[in-house]
Amino acid sequence: MLCCLKSRFEKHKKKLLSFKGGALLKKVLRYLKPIRSAAILSMILVLLAQGMTLALPMLMSQIINVGIQDADVDYIKRVGAIMIGVSALGLGISALSSFYSAKVSAGYGKILREKIFLKVESLAQSDIDKIGTPSLITRCTSDVQIMQDFLLQSIQIIIASPVMLIGGTFMAFFLNAKLAMIIFAIIPIIAVLAFAVVKLVMPLFKERQKMTDEVNRFLREKLGGMRVIRAFNRTSFEDERFSEKNLRLSALVMKFARIMSVLLPVCIMLIIAALDILIFAATKSIDAMTDAVKIQNSVGDLQAFVIYMVMIVFSVSMTAAMFVIVPRANISARRICEILDLEAGIKDPAAPLKTDEKLAGTVEFKNVSFGYDDTENTILSNVSFTAESGKTTAVIGSTGSGKSTLVNLILRFYDVTDGAVLFDGTDVRSLSQAELHSKIGLVPQKAGLFSGSIRENLLYGNENATEERLRLALEIAQCSDFVDALPQGIDSPVSQNATNFSGGQKQRLSIARALVRDAEVFVFDDSFSALDFITDAALRRALREKLDATVIIVAQRVGTILDADKIIVLDEGKVVGEGTHKQLVSSCPIYREIVRSQLSEEALV
Repeated sequence: MLCCLKSRFEKHKKKLLSFKGGALLKKVLRYLKPIRSAAILSMILVLLAQGMTLALPMLMSQIINVGIQDADVDYIKRVGAIMIGVSALGLGISALSSFYSAKVSAGYGKILREKIFLKVESLAQSDIDKIGTPSLITRCTSDVQIMQDFLLQSIQIIIASPVMLIGGTFMAFFLNAKLAMIIFAIIPIIAVLAFAVVKLVMPLFKERQKMTDEVNRFLREKLGGMRVIRAFNRTSFEDERFSEKNLRLSALVMKFARIMSVLLPVCIMLIIAALDILIFAATKSIDAMTDAVKIQNSVGDLQAFVIYMVMIVFSVSMTAAMFVIVPRANISARRICEILDLEAGIKDPAAPLKTDEKLAGTVEFKNVSFGYDDTENTILSNVSFTAESGKTTAVIGSTGSGKSTLVNLILRFYDVTDGAVLFDGTDVRSLSQAELHSKIGLVPQKAGLFSGSIRENLLYGNENATEERLRLALEIAQCSDFVDALPQGIDSPVSQNATNFSGGQKQRLSIARALVRDAEVFVFDDSFSALDFITDAALRRALREKLDATVIIVAQRVGTILDADKIIVLDEGKVVGEGTHKQLVSSCPIYREIVRSQLSEEALV
């Protein structure tokens, strides 16, 4: 029977550790190395605590057999004192074990979250797009928490259960082997029940994590668009949509809980039934006084025997529960490893070129084509132009013409599909990403400021910037007036998402942050859209007068680029015009149409 049970265990074990689950767990658990000493100490403490627990029933049986039976009060006091000492020591060891187990679990979670965060930072934008931001958040929180719980339960159960099982079995057989065989009749039943539960809940684990990703995505989208939802009176509609997704997730959790709720009660019922059989058999054996099943004619030994039987079945039940915990951890380990093992789509070259000296800052697009991996559409097609050093080059075009994609290629957030982007004649793929980014000051479309102070946000562009550099950046970005008017000036607080500033103020602070950098190239990705025309003109004038660098301006407003040295007109991913404003008005129909839609007829002359 034991051989049959073992073969069934091995069969189901292979299923439980499918999709390389065992290897995945091993790979994820390797990050325990920095806290290995605390983990080993915790395991030793668990072993000692279980040893103390196993000693108590035998001591109690001696008090009953000798002390009470012989009315030896001194013996009862001595053994009782030993029991108190063992219990106190066991309690102290258990407390220490719990402390170190929690410390190991929390430390492991910290290490795992840090590894995921650093890995995500190293990924290209295309890699992040494949996984999705909501899923990344779930994997860094929920999945890491599951791994923490698994580790904590592993130390407390996987280490303790074998000790309890082996120790309790030895003591039970030592007291009476024939009665001990009764308890082992229920072990196959518990094992089969555990396997059946695992088979039912494994698909639920995967679906649950996917649904958690979906709820996170929905929440992020709705919280970010709360103003729009309220403005269009769609609160009730969105409440219903969220309720639907939330109910689906709740239904999965409830289904999982209902299945899991069967395991422990049935195990307890089996334990109680086995104990009833044991007590009945022991009573009959004592009455009959037969040598085969007699427990040394001792009530104390019978009581100790029953307690050891409880320990055995309890350890088996806990081991059965691990067959549910392990598959759940496997799924989370797989999701975490999908991130940690993900090869970055954009990598630094094996031997990156060094450009320690300040470069001229010429940016050239040479027959550049680009399309996203998951689409067949080409975003940019055979784009060629040069942004000359020290001059302002503007890029304009209708929505979807590829303007922002062009900016992403300059900073190598994506790699070109064909052609090359050159920085002073050097392919940007020959430079390390850190080297490339250090020479470019970017102002993105969305003015993303961080909570803290204005000074901290400015120093984000250059942590070694002097006070004079900060002031110059604020002056060029037309921020000095409203920053100086604040009670704390440049040290005034910036709330989360910079909600304490207007859209134009956020945009100007974002521009100032980029200007703090001593960069060769400054890229403005439609970052003047929230500025009024007077501020826009003053800012561009300050850029010409006080900034000695290559300036690339991506814009949709013609007024922002009228005085640019060169204007590139994009349409459906292709360059359809290149020149100054006057040249394009006369030579490029698409540019002329854009100008006519925004400015007066005089601008066409």
